[in-house]
Amino acid sequence: MKLLSLDEVVSVTGLSRSSLAKKRCDGTGPAFFKIGRTVRYAAADVDAWILSRRRTSTWAANDNSNESGTQAA
Repeated sequence: MKLLSLDEVVSVTGLSRSSLAKKRCDGTGPAFFKIGRTVRYAAADVDAWILSRRRTSTWAANDNSNESGTQAA
């Protein structure tokens, strides 16, 4: 198993260190290992997380849109 450092994941994803820290706290980022004070990510988990963000259109990612474009009362 290849473990990536935080800086390697920053490089691969384009996210900042603080964004990854927030995602670790709220559970929306890739799975990670905490080894002592060190955070490591399995390369396969990072790849799977990136692939889970794949979209075929911009509107598909927006769950709060409605078809008519008007706000409900």
